[in-house]
Amino acid sequence: MNSHVVRPAVGLRSALSVVKFVETVLDPVIIVLWLIGLAAALRMGLEARVVTSVVVVFALTFPGNVRFSDTLLVVLRKCLVSSLAVLAGLSLLALASGGLDGSDTDTMLEWFILLPALLFAGHLLSRFLVPRLFARARSETTVVVCGVNEIGSALAAQFRVNPYYGVNFIGFFDDRTRDRMPTLGDQELLGTFDDLGDYVRKNRVDRIYLALPMASQPRIVKMLEDLKDSTASIYFVPDIFVTDVINGRFESVAGMPVVAVRDTPFASVVNSAVKRLEDVALSGLALVVLCPVLAAIAIGVRWSSPGPALFRQRRYGLDGRDIVVYKFRTMSVAEDGDRTFTAVTKGDARVTPFGNFLRRTSLDELPQVINVLQGRMSLVGPRPHVKAQNEEFRKLIPGYMLRHKIKPGITGLAQVRGFRGGDDLDAMTKRISSDLEYLRKWTLGLDLIILARTVLLVLGDRKAY
Repeated sequence: MNSHVVRPAVGLRSALSVVKFVETVLDPVIIVLWLIGLAAALRMGLEARVVTSVVVVFALTFPGNVRFSDTLLVVLRKCLVSSLAVLAGLSLLALASGGLDGSDTDTMLEWFILLPALLFAGHLLSRFLVPRLFARARSETTVVVCGVNEIGSALAAQFRVNPYYGVNFIGFFDDRTRDRMPTLGDQELLGTFDDLGDYVRKNRVDRIYLALPMASQPRIVKMLEDLKDSTASIYFVPDIFVTDVINGRFESVAGMPVVAVRDTPFASVVNSAVKRLEDVALSGLALVVLCPVLAAIAIGVRWSSPGPALFRQRRYGLDGRDIVVYKFRTMSVAEDGDRTFTAVTKGDARVTPFGNFLRRTSLDELPQVINVLQGRMSLVGPRPHVKAQNEEFRKLIPGYMLRHKIKPGITGLAQVRGFRGGDDLDAMTKRISSDLEYLRKWTLGLDLIILARTVLLVLGDRKAY
């Protein structure tokens, strides 16, 4: 039997499955074990609140967001962020359940300091063990890439630098000569596309990646015909993924494969349910706690200037549909912002003295908690702009309207990064970039981090006026 027909015990698919499994469960498992250890140190046993805490921290951290391809500095940052998210979640849970005995404070502090160290150590250990497990299992998979272009070179680079895939990348196939492919460098050019079939039959090649433009359909069809007499697995790397993809994934419609290029992270029933549960639980709690504050502000608005306490303004909501957003009135006029809008500036005569205080402290946004309970908004998401601004900037900023693929939020990633205020093109572009990043990277933990940072920033926000 020819050597190229012999298959390794464990292929790239198995290797990727192992890598993905470790990436998905490592953080949640370490954190759950850490929490059980904390409960034992506090002599709590398996009480109901311990079980509840385990469920909460698992929901906060599953699936894990640390990748084997991340640098150690990125791994450390993600471990710290995950630890802060767990701390925030457990603090809210303790507040809701009546808190803990003050004598437990020192013990809890020691364990909270230990958590990021345990997470980081777990990732270091996994990076040491996983490649060695693949080597012991003789799982190396031989691959070639067809097409020396941006996406083909990026794919090959991942194979070369990432030892966790168990891949032996042996070279490229392309019809062009080496002098026409400056990006090839000193990498191996195994032949032209016409040489591919013969090469695969004479050498052991486990996988072939076709990184060719969709316009190259005739060449792709010919290569597939030439490769029918081989046992190599063939994968097409679509060039759509070099574009601006948001939550790209493969789906099936009645058995027909389709590719989602731009979609909401809440197309998933699980993600949607988690997001809505977060909104209802936290906004409901906030409404109960802040009820006296809301009443006091409403009275202050009415006494400070004539007019209603609440200001209703139409904004774009989910999928660009009109919604009504509530705010405490801070100005002597009530511009809806439907067709025209004049941005508020420092020292704006339209802003009342009490309204100036509300805007500086962001207390004018508190009635939007009601919008969250209504389902029109979310606690965290892109801030809703007035309609006139939307119509202006959607023509100037590519991808602007994609921010409306999710519900608008009371706070967002752009706001905690300091991109609040300023309606010029540069400021708005930075804001939209953060909004789209939020769409790509949403997790429950990210929401909690943004909420925690919002609380810390709100009183010191000098861009609010």
